[in-house]
Amino acid sequence: MWGILATDPRFKSRLGSALALAAGLGLAGCSDVDSALFGDQADNGAAPASSSDQFPPSGAGTPGTLPGGAPASSGSAPVIAITPVNIEPGSNTGTAVSATIATLRGQIATIEEHLATNASRLSELRNQGADSASAYQDAKARITSRLQVGTTRGNPELVAEWNVAQSSLDTLAGNINGLNALSAAIVADSSATHFALDQIQAVYNVSGAVDEDHRQLRVLEDETNQTIVLIDRLLRAASEDTQRQTAYAANERANLTTLAGAIKNGELYDNDLGTPAIASAGGPMTSATLAYAGTPLVVIRFDHPGVDYQQILYAALSQALQAKPNAGFSVVAVSPTRGTAAAVQLAQTSAKNHAQEVLRSMTDMGVPATRLGIASATDPGATASEVRVFVR
Repeated sequence: MWGILATDPRFKSRLGSALALAAGLGLAGCSDVDSALFGDQADNGAAPASSSDQFPPSGAGTPGTLPGGAPASSGSAPVIAITPVNIEPGSNTGTAVSATIATLRGQIATIEEHLATNASRLSELRNQGADSASAYQDAKARITSRLQVGTTRGNPELVAEWNVAQSSLDTLAGNINGLNALSAAIVADSSATHFALDQIQAVYNVSGAVDEDHRQLRVLEDETNQTIVLIDRLLRAASEDTQRQTAYAANERANLTTLAGAIKNGELYDNDLGTPAIASAGGPMTSATLAYAGTPLVVIRFDHPGVDYQQILYAALSQALQAKPNAGFSVVAVSPTRGTAAAVQLAQTSAKNHAQEVLRSMTDMGVPATRLGIASATDPGATASEVRVFVR
């Protein structure tokens, strides 16, 4: 059982392949799932059909779509507040050092141009992602609202809406690829900037310079350091967007599969497709049920604010996936039973909130949502809210 421990650095190197594989299973291969639900194209050796082929179009006039199934724009996403540094020009002093400074200044100026271009590109990708997510949610909402009041089995109107949702989610997946490419470009600029900074600092030791050369060097060094800060900020923003959109797409792939089955049967299965429901069939699980579940992979005790559990969870998932690449995980919210009825109820609510938080962390780490389950339990032996993660 994993409790409070020191993580082994080897686990992180292993997780690079293990969780990448798991994430790939969550984001890729949706055509196989769709084919299993809507057709048998894969059974006869044919290539998986495109998303538009999974449900044949029902004709013109699909609500909420533009001609060709293009999603309508939902407005602009927040703009990236990155203002490139203005590189101060310098005069030629006639020394060899001055010529070197001019070359370095030109390199930094080029990187500043890349910085402005990359910031604009990130804003563009954010807008595209927001449009795709909005179009997906609109189509999903129309499907669920129609299913909620009841409809026919395999309603072609809902089939067309499902195709719109699938297309929008595919566009979002392409947007994630764009974010990955952008992050790679930003990393390249970061490496070039750090290398230029090392060169600038080395020029101080070159003989044959005049005082003006060193003044220009100091100015260029400051400008380069400011550029590094801006590049790091832009890279952090791009990485956060990539992680957020990857987790979102993985969750919604599972929701689309659920919706597909609901459309075929003409009835809605889940009350809320967006958030995993807390399982409590027949009431919360007891301590005896927990004991039957076996030894948890991780026990996270929320006995004080700001519990730092991510590294422990990361390492435990890595080892579990290394031993069993197709492993699934159950996240159980465990609450104590001591105190008044109100205190017990508050503890249960707190434990469920913590379980949802841990579940989101696991999807951020690359575990597909289809491999995750969540439940609630009570344990008289618990002294504070806990989240226990089991391998299944």
